[in-house]
Amino acid sequence: MLDEAHERTIATDVLFGLLKKAIKRRPDLKLIVTSATLDAEKCSKYFFGCTIFTISGRTFPVEVLYTKEPETDYLDASLITDMQIHLSEPPGDILLFLTGQEEIDTACEILYERMKALGPKVPELLILPIYSALPSEVQFRVFDPTPPGARKVVIATNVAETTAFRNDMLPNSIPDIQRTNLSSTILMLKAMGVNDLLSFDFMDPPPAQTMLTALESLYALSALDDEGLLTRLGRKMADLPMEPPLAKMLIASVELGCSEEILSIVAMLSMQSVFYRPKEKQGRADSKKAKFHQPEGDHVTLPTVYNGWKVSNFSNPWCYENFIQSRSMRRAQDVRKQLLGIMDRYKHDILSAGKDYNRVRRAICSGYFRNAAKKDPQEGYKNIVEGTPVYIHPSSALFNRNPEWCIYHELILTTREYCHT
Repeated sequence: MLDEAHERTIATDVLFGLLKKAIKRRPDLKLIVTSATLDAEKCSKYFFGCTIFTISGRTFPVEVLYTKEPETDYLDASLITDMQIHLSEPPGDILLFLTGQEEIDTACEILYERMKALGPKVPELLILPIYSALPSEVQFRVFDPTPPGARKVVIATNVAETTAFRNDMLPNSIPDIQRTNLSSTILMLKAMGVNDLLSFDFMDPPPAQTMLTALESLYALSALDDEGLLTRLGRKMADLPMEPPLAKMLIASVELGCSEEILSIVAMLSMQSVFYRPKEKQGRADSKKAKFHQPEGDHVTLPTVYNGWKVSNFSNPWCYENFIQSRSMRRAQDVRKQLLGIMDRYKHDILSAGKDYNRVRRAICSGYFRNAAKKDPQEGYKNIVEGTPVYIHPSSALFNRNPEWCIYHELILTTREYCHT
């Protein structure tokens, strides 16, 4: 049974292809594909014209109100509307969607000041932000029951969203397999014995160029040989639940004698960010973070944070004091334990490089050589593969140090292409 099939993750699309193959050999096998919004006709056609069952859902009345004229400042208009609802409407909480963390924090501040100015006689309005960078204990406050006589306003990004708007978005989202790096997918399929990728029956085949780029990167990592077959190294990499460059980096760390540090780096990189930077305490948060910074860069900073947490006996107060998200650290710890189990299965030694960070840097380069950038004489850096202009982010341990070369984990586009980690 494949549920939530409309999400069209890479795993779902690969399963579609493998199960279609299995059904041809096993007529006794029954497959149920379920979804609230799937293109059922397309799915039925793919699975040999199978039967479609439609189960009607429950609907609830929704009243839609519009402004008479377009608003010049939608943020201000939305806050005025919040106050109007709070002061004139019957009981019920408010959900306001905004575009991102900065806008939400600003909205919360403005709304708090406006409500304060109305005085104590006005009913209480609980203002609750929610976005992915907030610590989990702060996010969960939105689920607390509203006190009698008060009203909640939850100001959120699409982290709280469950629908797509009818006319402004595509009827079905573009499948991940057509818009993401396929290196992991190809490595997984090769490990499963699917060598002829061009004839694999994807519901929506990925672009040929995407496949070619992924094959080239796997060949450069020595995961595939000259004939496109899996190497012994590639087989090991396929067993590790991570992107191929990270897998190569972890395997290389064993020979280089720094697997202790690389395990922590890989586990920490699997989190979006472990650092928390609240708007009202940005200066303090930055100075606490700077204490962990290592001159070798952000990768080496990560095990420093992990080891600091370890020395504190994995305590939550230590995280709070250092503006680090305890939930992210615990998840990184779980990932690290899982990876330790895999390393143990292969009988790999877990060795520490001590203060010899050159070993750690060599391991990182073995997986991320394609993400090398050289300092540009004018400004910033240039990636050595594509020649893309990139810049070190102000939050980095290497900001203002301007090394001749750097290796980055990924690029993030805001006002310009910034190197992340």
